[in-house]
Amino acid sequence: MLAGPKPRIFTFLSATPDDEKSALLVNLSASLVKSGNQVLLFDARSGSRGVSSRLDMPHGATLQEVARQERALNEAVRSMPQGFSVATLARGRRIDAGDELHARRLATTFRLLATQADILVVDGELDDDDNLPISVLATGEIIIQVSTSATSIKTAYTIVKRLNAQLGRRPFGILVTGANEQEAQVVYDNMSRASNRYLAVQLRSLGSVPADEHVRRAARLGRTVVDAFPLAGASVAFRRLAGRVAAPEMTSGLGGMATAGANLVI
Repeated sequence: MLAGPKPRIFTFLSATPDDEKSALLVNLSASLVKSGNQVLLFDARSGSRGVSSRLDMPHGATLQEVARQERALNEAVRSMPQGFSVATLARGRRIDAGDELHARRLATTFRLLATQADILVVDGELDDDDNLPISVLATGEIIIQVSTSATSIKTAYTIVKRLNAQLGRRPFGILVTGANEQEAQVVYDNMSRASNRYLAVQLRSLGSVPADEHVRRAARLGRTVVDAFPLAGASVAFRRLAGRVAAPEMTSGLGGMATAGANLVI
């Protein structure tokens, strides 16, 4: 995809509320920085639901404006106190997937953006036609965040079905949040069996992050939990998750994650 070493791209889709997803992405990004990685958090969602709208930062240029040659690339990247950088795909209405010329320019601009980091953590979503915001994202890892509620599990399974119909047979990562070890294992096992039986899709476990009031306390302080409360259960989980994401075997776009038998559940 790029000349030289390829950055690792992790696109997160979620079956949880927006604030839970944003908390995951911010704390994971900060944990990856603390482990020595250069991280870019990329908001690829429409409207104001994405992670960038939940960070205390001024509105800057978007990648869509850069692709249209209305702004420079360096105007679209902002450094955060937590140590990672943030960029936003668009603001307001969704990207027009039917504009092929703009889609190609956007993909090229994204490739240039990607060279500025070791790891890209992407706040993603599927459009009404089950496409990812930028086609390049399909070449990286796709991780689905799910909780223990029946509604979340059903929604996550639906996301797997939609991805499978669009991208074909390939593995997807599952991350359970707000769950202890036993609860997370049950969620993963049930989803894995159903996906394998009815879709012939292999799911890979990235483990879990427990419910922890320290995450909300840190957010009220304008900090990440790994910084404000490094000994909290969630902090331990985020550090271990960052270690899994940053591992060399995660670099292959379609199969780098650990198998179900090596489940990392906190």
